Amino acid sequence: MTYRDKTPIYNLKAVVQETGLKADTLRAWERRYGVPTPQRTDSGHRLYSQYDIDIIKWLIARQDEGLSISRAIELLHKLEEEGKNPLDASLAPGLHRSEARTHEMRSAFTMVESPKLGEAGPVAQLREAWVSACLNFDEFRAEQLLAQGFALFPAETVCLDLIQKGLHEIGAGWYEGKVTVQQEHFASALAIRRMEAMLASTPAPTRPGRILVGCPPEEEHTFVLLLISLLLRRRGWDVVYLGANVPLRNLESTLNAVRPNLVVLTAQQLHTAAGLLEMAEWLFQARVPVAFGGLVFTEEPDLHEVVPGYFLGDKLEDVIGGLEHIMTNLRLQPAQRQVSYEYKEALDHFRSRQVVIEADVWEKLSDKMSQRLLAIANLNFGRAVIAALTLGRMNYLNPDIDWVEGLLVNHHQLPAEMLEDYLNAYFEASLLHLEKRGYVVLEWLSRLLERPLPAPVPLRRADIKDMRR
Repeated sequence: MTYRDKTPIYNLKAVVQETGLKADTLRAWERRYGVPTPQRTDSGHRLYSQYDIDIIKWLIARQDEGLSISRAIELLHKLEEEGKNPLDASLAPGLHRSEARTHEMRSAFTMVESPKLGEAGPVAQLREAWVSACLNFDEFRAEQLLAQGFALFPAETVCLDLIQKGLHEIGAGWYEGKVTVQQEHFASALAIRRMEAMLASTPAPTRPGRILVGCPPEEEHTFVLLLISLLLRRRGWDVVYLGANVPLRNLESTLNAVRPNLVVLTAQQLHTAAGLLEMAEWLFQARVPVAFGGLVFTEEPDLHEVVPGYFLGDKLEDVIGGLEHIMTNLRLQPAQRQVSYEYKEALDHFRSRQVVIEADVWEKLSDKMSQRLLAIANLNFGRAVIAALTLGRMNYLNPDIDWVEGLLVNHHQLPAEMLEDYLNAYFEASLLHLEKRGYVVLEWLSRLLERPLPAPVPLRRADIKDMRR
């Protein structure tokens, strides 16, 4: 086995010259797949090792043999998990085109990977069978498996370990392009129908206090909130379930009618987390305690600090116990961190210039991207920038960009470089139309794309430190 130097000494330009891979593609691989993994200098620039360069060349060779980049990286991780060095001279040349194509076909025909939850018991087997029935649109079989699960195991176990984890597997398969949107909708509809039926059949509440649950504006993902409502009602709590996309408008009249002791909100996406923040701040002013959670708060561990309320953590199985504890000692919970004045000012400034920026991007890319994709990109990216500014840190955008890139590649069969083209066009348009008040947006795009700002913007050192966080 050949020793490979992992000392980070090569800059991006050197790696591009050595491998022949475009810088945009290299950055796209890093964002989406985590490969390669360069070190960073104090100024944020990437430094690569000889090992990184050799891995990049290995991946390019696998592409030449017929593998897509996603499959090549799957193979890389598989070899590493088996304790094999992919750069071993006795191994890498031995991966012939036929072997690569066999791996590609085997991966393509696997709709959803086997559960990776460390389980091999009856619940995991039922979940695998239920997922298979849903993907085959076999409603009778899927319902039969759920009935079997509820007959054998506690309802909490079936809801969390069978249905919720099963939906997670199907959702991951959809994102990867292995599961169709019709299959995902079919499974979600079955699960939600079952949850709603169980919720309707729960007995009258036996414990004091009332809990109002709902999703913030534009949040349509209701399964987790529906599950929380069901499990709380099964424990005797009085729960009023509002469902998806609860507008801030008329919330005061709802509070007057329901008079809740606690409001529970969940958000799965960055832009709906911004809506959750607005709703939580309004409720705090109305002196109504809030508890909150959701996937986006798991992806960004410090995001919850800006929301006034009780953060429910990142483990769904612990949420019910946490809510019961909160109900025994209710009080207002202020935010741990405030959004800075610079971010609030940048938000107002960006909103005032957003239309002209997007028009400029449209003009730059209309001959490269379809009008439909450009419209989708402008809508989602603009909404995400506004959310990051609202929540007080531009870096919250990074997971959103990775997710969108995967979506474009897996569902629209677009090259990974397409997002890079869009971001570069957005950066150039922002340079034209944003002034000093929009510096946080420009600085973030500059770091993301490793493109220098044309001129320094005079800001206090403390402001820049806060913006970089």
